[in-house]
Amino acid sequence: MSSLELDQRAALLTIDLQEAFRAMPATSPIPEIFARAAELGHAFRAHGLPVVLVNVKPNPSGPTRRVDGNRPRPAAPENAADLVPELEAQPADLRITKHSWSAFYETGLHDRLQELGVTEVVIIGIATSIGVEATARAAYERGYNLTIAVDAVADRDQTAHDYSMSRVFPRIGQTATSADILAALAQRQAASA
Repeated sequence: MSSLELDQRAALLTIDLQEAFRAMPATSPIPEIFARAAELGHAFRAHGLPVVLVNVKPNPSGPTRRVDGNRPRPAAPENAADLVPELEAQPADLRITKHSWSAFYETGLHDRLQELGVTEVVIIGIATSIGVEATARAAYERGYNLTIAVDAVADRDQTAHDYSMSRVFPRIGQTATSADILAALAQRQAASA
């Protein structure tokens, strides 16, 4: 039995689970991240809880100066921003396109979650130290309870991933496995039956 508690109005936020990152070398196998995302999405939908599918597209009017040693950026494939089909997106899912690291920055996500009465966000996705962490910090700043699915996030950089997992996330929310989250949902359903 899981000791994880989820709010009655929790939402699943999937961060940047899109074609651009399908072949990314990562801290965890990307196909496993996609599979866990699909499983969690099914469970949230089955419990009548919101699923938010977030993708990222570069902001054409964003900064022009490179900060990564001026390495040339490889051309993105045409379908780079497409959500992966493994998510099995449903018409009722919220879709958010962001142009920066955080899913909350200038996207209307907070307003949409408030309209739905959401008090907690469960965050999964890519990359742990970038989109996932920026979104988690923004959720915390807006007063949401927060859970990070530790086996449903991945990063290119092991050191950055480990720092987010050990130093940042435990200070702003709960960390749990996908199995713990699924068990908490099942327990909640059993308690209300």
